[in-house]
Amino acid sequence: MRRAIGLYRCTPSDVILTSFLALVLINRIIFFGYKMSNKITLFKTIFFLLLTATGLLTVQAITPQPPTLAAKSYVLMDYHSGKIIAQNNPDLPVAPASLTKMMTSYVVSHELAAGNISRDDIVTISKNAYAQNPVFQGSSLMWLEVGKQVKVEDLIKGLIISSGNDSAVALAEHVAGSEGAFTELMNHHAKQLGLQNTFFENSHGLSAKKHRTTARDMALLGIALIRDYPHEYELYKEREYSYNNIQTYNRHPLLADPSLSVDGIKTGHTEEAGYCLVSSATKEDMRLISVVMGTDSKYARKIESKKILSYGFRFFETVKPLEAGELLHKSRIWMGEQDQVELGIAEDIYVTIPRNAGELKAHFVVEKNLSAPISKGQRAGKVFFQLGEENIAEYPLVAMQDVTEAGFFGRMSDSFSQWLDSLFE
Repeated sequence: MRRAIGLYRCTPSDVILTSFLALVLINRIIFFGYKMSNKITLFKTIFFLLLTATGLLTVQAITPQPPTLAAKSYVLMDYHSGKIIAQNNPDLPVAPASLTKMMTSYVVSHELAAGNISRDDIVTISKNAYAQNPVFQGSSLMWLEVGKQVKVEDLIKGLIISSGNDSAVALAEHVAGSEGAFTELMNHHAKQLGLQNTFFENSHGLSAKKHRTTARDMALLGIALIRDYPHEYELYKEREYSYNNIQTYNRHPLLADPSLSVDGIKTGHTEEAGYCLVSSATKEDMRLISVVMGTDSKYARKIESKKILSYGFRFFETVKPLEAGELLHKSRIWMGEQDQVELGIAEDIYVTIPRNAGELKAHFVVEKNLSAPISKGQRAGKVFFQLGEENIAEYPLVAMQDVTEAGFFGRMSDSFSQWLDSLFE
C-alpha cells in the first residue's frame, strides 16, 4: 500500500530566512576557529613585546630587604609606575614643616597655567609677608620689606630656592586675597591629587594644630609637581638666589652629591616635625621619589635619603612594556555596526620590578559578550603582569574606537549568533 507523502511548498520569504540562518551558522563555525587561534596569537604578541622591552634575563638574583632608616616615617616610590619600593609608617600623620611649600608652589603653578596670574605681576608686600613678622622669627626667608613691589617671578624663586616663608605668604595673598583663602585652594588640590591624609592651615609650614601630612602624600605631591609643571620644577635644582643684595641658598643637601643625580625637591624643619627631606633622583630612564620624615639632624636626613635612593637604583628597574595607543587585540563585539572592536592601552604602562628577577609575563582578559554601543576609552578587559606566580601590576584594556549599535536585523542576527556560539563553548 502506497503511503501518501505531504509536500510543503516554500515561499520566497522561507528561502531567504533559511539561507540567512545557514550563512549565520557557517559564520559562527568560521569565527569559532578564528577566535581560538586569535587568543593564542594575542598572548604571544604581548609576551614578545615584554621580552623586547625588558631584555629578559633567566638568572634570578637575590633582592635584599630595604635598609631600616632612622626616621619617623619614609617612602621610596617610583615616579612612573607609582610602585612603593620601600616604606615605613607611610600613612603616619606628621607635621610637614617647609614641605608645605611644595603645595604652595603647585597651586601657584596651577594659577599661572590657568592665566589667573602672570610672572610679571607686581605684588605689594603686606605686613603679613614682612620678613620681620614675629611669626617668622628664626625661619627661612627671602627678606621682603613692607610696601616693596616685587614680581611674582621673583617671589616664586624666593619660595622654591630660598624656602622663604615671607614669599609664601606674599604669593598666597596675591593669588587668593588672603592666606586663609589660599589654604582652601591648597586643600582642594590635595583632595584632587588623592592626598588622603593631608590638611593645610597655612602656606609656609610653620607649626599649626591641624597642619598635617604623610610620607606617602608627599611622594604623590612630588610626582604631581614634576608631571604637571615641569617648567616650574626646574627651579628646584637651582643652588642659590639673590634678592635685594642678599644671597640665599637652596638647603637640599643632595643636589651637590656626585653619586646621585638629584634634581630637587624640598627640605623641611621645625621642632615639631624634626628634619625632613623629599628628593627626586634619576638614573637612565628611572626616576625615584624618596620622602624621609622626622630625622634628628640635617646630616641624618641626608644620609638616610641617600641610603634609600641608592637601594632603589641598585636593586630595582622600571620598564615600559606597552605604550599608549598600542593595538593589542581585535575582539568580537555584538549588536554593533561592525563585528570587531580594537582594544589597547590608554596610557603608557610602566612596571617596577627587581633587577634580574626572571620572566615578566603578561596576560589579558577580555570581558565576555562585549556589546555595542561602546565608546573609545571604555574599559573592555584588563592586562596584568606576573613575576612567577605573583601578580605585580594590572591595567585596563580599553576600546580604541567607537562602535555604534546596529539596526534591528543586525541585532537579531547577533542574538541568533550568540545562541549558536554558546553551543561551542
